[in-house]
Parts: sequence; C-alpha cells; structure tokens
Amino acid sequence: MTKTISGFSKLSKSKKIDWIVNTYFSNKEAAKSVLEQYWNSNDNLQQLHDEFIENTITNYYLPLGVAPNFLINGKSYTIPMAIEESSVVAAASKAAKFWYDRGGFKAEVLSTTKIGQVHFMFHGNLEKLQLFFNSVKDKLITEAKPITKSMEQRGGGVLAIELRNKTNAIDNYYQLHVSFETLDAMGANFINSCLEQFAKTFKAEAQLFELFSEDEKNIEIIMSILSNYVPDCLVRAEVSCNIEDLTEDKTISATDFANTFIQAVKIAEVEPYRAVTHNKGIMNGIDAVVLATGNDFRAVEAGVHAYASRNGSYSSLTHASLENGVFRFWMEIPLALGTVGGLTNLHPLVKLALELLDKPSAKELMQIVAVAGLAQNFAALRSLTTTGIQEGHMKMHLMNILNLLDANADEKIKLTEHFKTHSVSHSTVSEALQSLRSKN
Repeated sequence: MTKTISGFSKLSKSKKIDWIVNTYFSNKEAAKSVLEQYWNSNDNLQQLHDEFIENTITNYYLPLGVAPNFLINGKSYTIPMAIEESSVVAAASKAAKFWYDRGGFKAEVLSTTKIGQVHFMFHGNLEKLQLFFNSVKDKLITEAKPITKSMEQRGGGVLAIELRNKTNAIDNYYQLHVSFETLDAMGANFINSCLEQFAKTFKAEAQLFELFSEDEKNIEIIMSILSNYVPDCLVRAEVSCNIEDLTEDKTISATDFANTFIQAVKIAEVEPYRAVTHNKGIMNGIDAVVLATGNDFRAVEAGVHAYASRNGSYSSLTHASLENGVFRFWMEIPLALGTVGGLTNLHPLVKLALELLDKPSAKELMQIVAVAGLAQNFAALRSLTTTGIQEGHMKMHLMNILNLLDANADEKIKLTEHFKTHSVSHSTVSEALQSLRSKN
C-alpha cells in the first residue's frame, strides 16, 4: 500500500485515522482503539483540542503535577508542572520545602525587552543608507500605529529601531534591529506584525528616496521575524542562608557540603559536557511550568541555551558562592513569557494553572518559572554531591518499570515496600517480580 496521500488535511478526523491505521499498523483495531481512547468525551473540549493544530488524530497526554511549598518574595505558591520525567516534581517540591524555612526564594525581573529584526540586502553606499534610515525612521513608527496603538495604550510598544551593518558576516547584509515591550503578552504575533509593516514601509520609501540610485532603491527584504534570543528579557532567582543552616544531613558538615556543591557548579561553568546536562536539569523545572502555563517551551529552550553560550563557550546558568559564612546560589536567565493570548485564553488546564498561581502578570510568571529551574538544579546538585542521582531517581522510576512488567496492584504494593531498602534497576525489579509470582 502506498504511504503517500493527497488531500489528507481535507479528510474528516475519522477518515484520517482510518488511513493511518490501515497504512501503518499490522493490528489495525488495536491502533485505532489507542487513538480513540485518548479522545475527550466532552465533544466541545475535543473540538477545541482538534483546532489547536492541523491534522489532529487524537490527544497526547502528559501528567500535570504540582510542587507545593514554594516561598517566592514572601508569597507562598503551589507550582503546576506538566512533565513525563519521574522525580522532577518530587525534587522541586523537596527543594521548595528545604528553602521555605530558610527565607525562601528571592526573584527579580531585571528587564523585559524583546527583539525582532527585518533582514535585508542593500547593494549601495552605506552613508546614503544611513541617511535614508534616519529620514524614514519616524514614518516606520507612524505607519505601524494601527498595530501598536492598543499595546501603547497599555504601556508597551516599540522601544527602539536601529540600522545594523552585518556586511562583515555576509556581503550586502543589513538589519533593522527593533526592541519591543509586550507587557503580559509573549508578543510573537504583535512583534511579527510590526516587523512586516516596517519592511513594507522601508521598501516602499526606498523607491522614493532621491539620493538612491536605481539599484540602491531596490532593497531586497529577506525576512521579518522576532528573535527567541532575549538576553535583555532577564529574571534573577536566588537563595541564601547561613552556612550552619545549609544541610539537614548529620553525616555531612555544612561546610563540606557547601564546598562540594560550589565545586560542582564551577565544573559546569568550565566544562561544556557537564554544563549541558547541568542546564538540562534546570530546564526540567522551567519547561514543566512553561508547558503547564501554555507558553512556548521550544522558544524558551532556544533562548536559554543561546544565553548559556553568550561568552563564546557553553556554560552553567547557575552560580554559587560561600562568603562570610553565607551560602548563595543564584541564576540569571532570559525568559519571554506571557499570561494573555494564545493558549492562556483557550486551554482549560492552562487557565486553571494560571489561577493556581494567583493569575500572575508576565513578570511574576518569569519569577516563578526561574525559581522552579533554580529549585530543580539545587535538588539535582544536592543529590549528585551526596547520595548520587540514581538512588532517588530510580526509586521514582520504579513504578514505570512495574507498569512495563504488567505488575498488578497487589504486586506494586509489595514491591514498592521491598525496594525501599533495595537498589532499583530493570533487572532487579524483574527478578523480584518473578520471585514474588513464583511464591504465589
């Protein structure tokens, strides 16, 4: 059977599914049953999901958990987290509880500027291009007013437009580099609409500029698009405490723990192989909250990892110090988030998650998300430098292994108790389950 099809997008969902299961699956009824199993029984809600993207055939569920006991700037939060990886929510919760009685987390938004660019080619004299840009700059702003008016009324809008010469990288390549303030919206659609209007005006006005030759008038617009690199949309999150309050483990001195912890951070600062995994742990916490609140975790990931490489080498996002008897652990991270627009107004669970967070502004959400990442990294480093990461992680992974082995409810209870004092791996769990079944 051919695996290509014309007009797939025009088919009904049921016909899409029929073609999928008949073309790709040997057990057609089983495949169809799985796809239909994840439909929502509420037809209106299912239609909403179907219309989020194209060619929908079913829903793909992730667990939505919560991490309680976060104290951020003196306010208590229970943070929603959508993620499939075991131990992430538990680790965040443990770190939150640890710091709750030590003053909690401090967070501060340092800046909220976002960037968009019009990329274009210009074959001509740079001085004349600069004169043209200076002459047309106000008109760029004026002709975009129908787009920016509403945002400006709320206190946002276009902050600055620069002409940037990039000919050292590519011959004849220039940019209109534009800074924006989008308030509680992530702002992608607003920024892109503005940029496309700037490009249209810029190109049209070039045809009328008397100092340009005929060739110079033909500015070639390559593309107009926002950037997900937002190094000036920064939030800082931090925890600190006196050294004697740092550890609850009586077998490890607070000073030894702090020094080992700080050394682990320093390794991530200088060793990219470690830094990638170190920062991935931070993103476990960040992505989970970003996803739960209906924001674009792919954009956040791209911007964060670019920021981690801003000094020419990929490095740790977090830092730690011990000075004058005070332990400090902190992070500055770029986050472009929104609490209005997109899924935030449509997805019922997103609306619920934002209400759980007391309907935060975009700035407040930036602080919450950054704290979740810092908490996750603290929990991971504490495990790595003491018991090791696998002990806690594999115990959380135990249930996944038991489900994979088709353990029943009674077997899960008995083996969960057994593995409180035994090492967890796929082979040890399999052997224990076989032993239990043989006895029964």
